[in-house]
Amino acid sequence: MRYAALMAYFDASPEAQTRLRLAVDLADRFQATLIGIAGPPYLPPFSTDVTEALADIERNFYDAAKPIKNVEWQGRPIWANILIPQEARAADLVVVGPAPDPYDMSHSHHPGAVILGTGRPVLFVPKRVDSLAARRVVVAWRDCREARRAVRDALPFLRDAEDVAIVEVCEQEVQSRTPIDDVADYLLRHKIVVRTKACLHTKGPVADEILRFAQGQKADLIVAGGYGHSVLGEWIFGGVTRDLLRNTSLCCLFSN
Repeated sequence: MRYAALMAYFDASPEAQTRLRLAVDLADRFQATLIGIAGPPYLPPFSTDVTEALADIERNFYDAAKPIKNVEWQGRPIWANILIPQEARAADLVVVGPAPDPYDMSHSHHPGAVILGTGRPVLFVPKRVDSLAARRVVVAWRDCREARRAVRDALPFLRDAEDVAIVEVCEQEVQSRTPIDDVADYLLRHKIVVRTKACLHTKGPVADEILRFAQGQKADLIVAGGYGHSVLGEWIFGGVTRDLLRNTSLCCLFSN
């Protein structure tokens, strides 16, 4: 399994250029098609129309994506939170950035809507991160559907990694054999060796423990389930997903 098509959200913000450099590098590494996508940008009064603004973003995207042989564009005047989940059917992996600052109207997407709505794995790229070697990867395990999908969806990264660790934050003592042993066996069948397995106990936020563990492993990618649901259009997250999106300085691959 390889990623054959990557979809990257791209807009007029400075952060988008940084995120696109990472997506271009990944598309080159996996020899994948790179699909840029954008919804309508915020336009001040008396400015150019949406069609012209999207055309400018498209030109900037193609300029930045020149190293990639196969490039496509999906800029349309549809809000990104609707457009990305709709068009994600064409991609193996969707690349997005942080939620917009409340005062920065150049963004029009929310990573939560993408994670919970696309049906595809989503690579969340924090601010100021423009590369992802993914040589050291931490799987944040929880014995549930979302985590199982995340491990399966992350196989292309895990296969190329030099070091893979699995961590589970447990609320109580466990038996001699734990679910992470089964996950390690599953990965070994895919020729991926798990070098570190840890079951940690904490009374604090689980996401903080995961991030401390990942930093201790010198990891640059966390693989995790994306937990949440939608209530009347509002995205409601589990605490771990919410805290990782809010606090991580590492790239995170989420599946829902």
